[in-house]
Amino acid sequence: MDISFLLRGIIIGFSIAAPVGPIGVLCIRRTLADGRAYGLISGLGAASADAIYGAIAGFGLTFISNFLVSQQMWLRLIGGIFLCYLGVKTLWTKPAEQEALVKKNIGLVGAYASTFFLTLTNPMTIISFAAIFAGLGLANREANYISATILISGVFIGSTAWWCILSIGVGLFRERFNRYGLHWVNRISGLIITIFGLFALVSAF
Repeated sequence: MDISFLLRGIIIGFSIAAPVGPIGVLCIRRTLADGRAYGLISGLGAASADAIYGAIAGFGLTFISNFLVSQQMWLRLIGGIFLCYLGVKTLWTKPAEQEALVKKNIGLVGAYASTFFLTLTNPMTIISFAAIFAGLGLANREANYISATILISGVFIGSTAWWCILSIGVGLFRERFNRYGLHWVNRISGLIITIFGLFALVSAF
């Protein structure tokens, strides 16, 4: 068992997750509005999708990879519409309503599913993994499924580590936000998420 594959995977997963895009903004907003658990679960949804894309690239599943890339217009279109929906919904959500929402059992499941779905609909994720794996000479390693599995596990650990750091770090500031502050968090994050969604829709064409 080569520990270097695990370390490489952790670095790759952390590096791909770290740039603050729409998923990062969504996790920050959920952490501030609903608590660290919601921010972390949202991050785990993204980490799970990262692991799936890492597996596609790591195991050299070129058929699936080529299909996803060829369908990137539709993926961006679906993801863009969903981002716009989340952005507008967040923009008009009042803090009092949000407090009522966190009491629903489906809350954590919905938080996980939404970021999982959004990450899967971003074709740039598979392109990023494929490029990094190829550049490091890690893709298409014949009959070395153990190494690929270790590498993908590292990707999940690295991605999860970033979301833990983000949710815990942002959670430290949560108590400083009153209802007025959370109202502006919803407005700003909703606007940013909507802009990301509009950009995805434009880039789809």
